[in-house]
Amino acid sequence: MFAAIGLVVLLAMVFGGFAFTGGDLAPVLHAIPHEMLIIGGAAVGAVLAGNSMKELKQLGGGLAKVFKGPRYKRQDFLDTIFLVSRLMKMLRTDGPVALEPHIEDPKNSTIFQEYPKLLKDDTLIHMIADTLRLVVVSSGTLDPMAVEDVMNNSLKTHHHDAVRPADMLQNLADALPALGIVAAVLGVVKTMGSIDKPPSILGGMIGSALVGTFLGVLLAYGIVAPFANRCRQVIEADAAIYEVVKQIIVASLQGHPLPLVIEAARSGITHSNQPAFAEVFDGMRGR
Repeated sequence: MFAAIGLVVLLAMVFGGFAFTGGDLAPVLHAIPHEMLIIGGAAVGAVLAGNSMKELKQLGGGLAKVFKGPRYKRQDFLDTIFLVSRLMKMLRTDGPVALEPHIEDPKNSTIFQEYPKLLKDDTLIHMIADTLRLVVVSSGTLDPMAVEDVMNNSLKTHHHDAVRPADMLQNLADALPALGIVAAVLGVVKTMGSIDKPPSILGGMIGSALVGTFLGVLLAYGIVAPFANRCRQVIEADAAIYEVVKQIIVASLQGHPLPLVIEAARSGITHSNQPAFAEVFDGMRGR
């Protein structure tokens, strides 16, 4: 929502401000399609040359995140706390044998099925199931700190892969000013080939060439770089839900009382999505 509003404000201020101060938009608008063909085409070619199909799909998903915003809301964090806490309670009270069917086949688990949105996140489900499977097969002899190290490594690997679209957008933003210069140089070369033309024509050709530099800078710092920043923000906001999983599992394995487990889970959630302590505690007592 804000990304679309920002684009409208950006274009209105740049082009509206230029027209308001007496600038003639006609030559600029005339040159934009030709310059965009060069700059945009070169940018697309560079992205295709430097990435595989997997990264290109991730880039498309990253652009979608810019406009959709974070995937997880307050209720999803609350559901995650309930889900993992129930599994840890089952492990503690009923034993590994009772827990094993749920972590071996989460999609057919009656517990997991109560949280359909979370069940769609393969990374989240694998993190929960794989970690608890490790606890089950070890017969409860695992050091909680060792479990935390394993989960930290998993989170690091996931984050490195998840943040790739933001890095790709930032790399593109860094390249666009240079591509704008390429378009401008080609325009100057074209102008030099028509040096015998009247000054009025040469002025228009030089102005068209300069539009290339303008577009490269505008696209880089006005659109693509902000998109990269927003994409990174959304990815990091959604990643907080994995930290909730880690905190609950580790705190439970360390034998901490329920209130401390709740606070460990809540501590990594931003205030906008952070459920109240009483809300979590009451919800867990009823499960």
